[in-house]
Amino acid sequence: MTRTAVVICPGRGTYNKPELGYLHRHHSNRMKLFREFDAIRAETGQEAVTALDGASRFSVSKYSRGDVASPLIYAAALADAQALAEDIEVVAVTGNSMGWYIALAAAGALSPENGFRVVNTMGTLMQTHLIGGQLVYPFTGDDWRDDPARKAELLAEVARIDSLPEHDLALSIDLGGMLVLAGNEAGLRAFEARQPLVQERFPMRLANHAAFHTRLQAPVAQEGRRQLPATLFTQPDLPMIDGRGKIWWPGATDTGALWDYTLGHQVTEPYDFTRAVQTAAREFAPDLFIVTGPGATLGGAVAQSLVLANWRGMSDKNSFQALQAQDPFLIALGREDQRPLAIG
Repeated sequence: MTRTAVVICPGRGTYNKPELGYLHRHHSNRMKLFREFDAIRAETGQEAVTALDGASRFSVSKYSRGDVASPLIYAAALADAQALAEDIEVVAVTGNSMGWYIALAAAGALSPENGFRVVNTMGTLMQTHLIGGQLVYPFTGDDWRDDPARKAELLAEVARIDSLPEHDLALSIDLGGMLVLAGNEAGLRAFEARQPLVQERFPMRLANHAAFHTRLQAPVAQEGRRQLPATLFTQPDLPMIDGRGKIWWPGATDTGALWDYTLGHQVTEPYDFTRAVQTAAREFAPDLFIVTGPGATLGGAVAQSLVLANWRGMSDKNSFQALQAQDPFLIALGREDQRPLAIG
């Protein structure tokens, strides 16, 4: 019996110390593909992806860099998407932030090699420019119950700070029960100074992250468009849900518009991951939501997005956990206990 699934690709911050060796551990049969990625890196004198994954030690300063993290995450996520069990029918693909680029390849709108070129180019540009930074802050409590008043209050504070002279701050990603904010140092510091510490770790700065999905990234978008032609993009084989919740359908996609969105709006405007997940749930009603590796942190944001939509009657963390325990519908391939549920 076929199981339908929406595949969700992760963004930056998901290849950490536990993930070192992910490609060799899980995808030794795909080394030919990874070596093709190595060849693309060699064109610009960059270290091979297989060498980075096969290193004996991990350092945050190196592996959090855009030009290192992005290609590793792409290779791991795409390989996971290609390794699903035969009884799984993928009905749509989406992703978070950089995960949109991976979704394009997983859905066939970019070849594996061209998808790698997009990810590697944009990751390198982000690192080279490194404009601004990002932090994460929740608007829901530990129970994940929706709190629209708190969310509105936080966004009003973001707008207030952004209006101050020399301060830049904006919503970067709507991420389930979290807000990812991005801006310059003055903007980020002003927010941190005014908000209480919650769950003992928020507001949390993200290492080596630029002000993704804000107007500050306009130079990166411009350079990306110069280096990556629209001819790289083709009709997708599968529906794709972007960072606005818009669906791009096979056979009906304007590939020029797809290029324009991917290297324009997607880079300089807020990314609504919550809406993408909710659109996936409502429009495709899959049996499974499969979050590819590396890492498993995106699973929480997917679960929170479904709770915020009251999907299948879930209204808080407890109701999600009860439904998940009964029949797991959210599978994070980066978790060793869940991986066997969806990998062939």
